[in-house]
Amino acid sequence: MGNIGEEYENTRHNIGFWILDALARVSNISFSEKRYGAVAEMKFAGRTLILLKPNTFMNLSGRSVQYWMKKENIELDKVLILVDDLSLPLGKVRMRLKGSDAGHNGLKSIHEILGTQDYVRVRFGIGSDFQRGRQVDYVLGRWTMEEEVVVNSKMESCIEIIKAFVTMNANQVMTKYNRQE
Repeated sequence: MGNIGEEYENTRHNIGFWILDALARVSNISFSEKRYGAVAEMKFAGRTLILLKPNTFMNLSGRSVQYWMKKENIELDKVLILVDDLSLPLGKVRMRLKGSDAGHNGLKSIHEILGTQDYVRVRFGIGSDFQRGRQVDYVLGRWTMEEEVVVNSKMESCIEIIKAFVTMNANQVMTKYNRQE
């Protein structure tokens, strides 16, 4: 997940877009603007992956996710949401099978539109180094150079998790990757 527009590029809230852009680069594919988002199609392990960067802005991500699930006939257990997480230290990556939105408006939108919180997500820790009342500024703020080094060092691991999700069941992926530091 992320927000479109130059003002949101390189912000903590756009980590989902960063991960998909990294996957597209190493897979030699590119995104095309389509209805409700930028979309790229990727072949891996005999399967087709639909990579989606919603253009509905974070708070309306559910519309985009629902549209593409219906358009491509994708079952909920085949959906993987990439999301920033304030409750995890910077660079910590965790997969979860389900859970609350924890105040994340993008996840809240997906829950409201799909009617469930039972979808797999990869949570990318962005840390919580902000003063009280400054959460929005922090989340929508740009990475420092030091943070960017940490974030970029985790891209390969995120790509591995996405590929593993295609070939393994989610519990196996969590067992393998949630223990990594």
